[in-house]
Amino acid sequence: MMLILASSSPRRANLLCQVGIPFTIIEPTIQESMEKGVPASEMVARLALNKALSVSEKVEGGYVLSADTAVFSGTEVMGKPADEKDARRMLRQLSGTKHLVISGLALVDAATGFYENGFSETYVWLKHLREDQINSYIATGEPMDKAGAYGIQDRAALFVEKIDGCYFNVVGLPLGLLFDFFTRMQIPAWFNKRG
Repeated sequence: MMLILASSSPRRANLLCQVGIPFTIIEPTIQESMEKGVPASEMVARLALNKALSVSEKVEGGYVLSADTAVFSGTEVMGKPADEKDARRMLRQLSGTKHLVISGLALVDAATGFYENGFSETYVWLKHLREDQINSYIATGEPMDKAGAYGIQDRAALFVEKIDGCYFNVVGLPLGLLFDFFTRMQIPAWFNKRG
C-alpha cells in the first residue's frame, strides 16, 4: 500500500507528515489553468483530479493524492502572485475583508482508476493592513508561492481576524475531507501495522 502525493507543495507534505501518513512525491505534469465560467468549487476539484490522474498514469499501483487551492475575492480568482507588484495588489485587495479559500482534493486508486473527488471551502477575514505591513511581509518572500499571496501557517497568521471552516483547507490540504476519502475507499489512515 503506497500513497503518492502529486504535488510539489512543502505545506501539503508537512501536513501529511504531521498526521503520520507515509507517502512519496511525484510531481504532476499538467498545465494549471483557471477556466472562466466554471463554478469555483468545480474548477479546483477538476484541477486536483487532473493532477492526480496525470500521475496515476505513470505508476502501476498505489493511491495518488492531489489538491489545488485558490483564493476568491469577489469575482477574482487569486492564484500565486506573478511578482511582488502582483502580491502587493492582492494583499491590498484582501486587507480588511472576508474572502473564500477553496481547495479541490482528489484521491485516485492507480490500479483500478477508481477515485474520490471533492472540495472544501473556508471563509477567511483578514485584518486591515497598512502599506508598510504589506511591504514588510512581501520582503520576507513568503507570499510568492502562495495563492492569494499569503500563508496562514506562516507569518501571515498575524493578519487573520478569524476563519469559518477548515484551517487545513486554507493551508492547502483539507485533512477532514481526506479522511472521508480514506474511509469511503476503505484505506487505513495509518498504513503502519503493529505486531
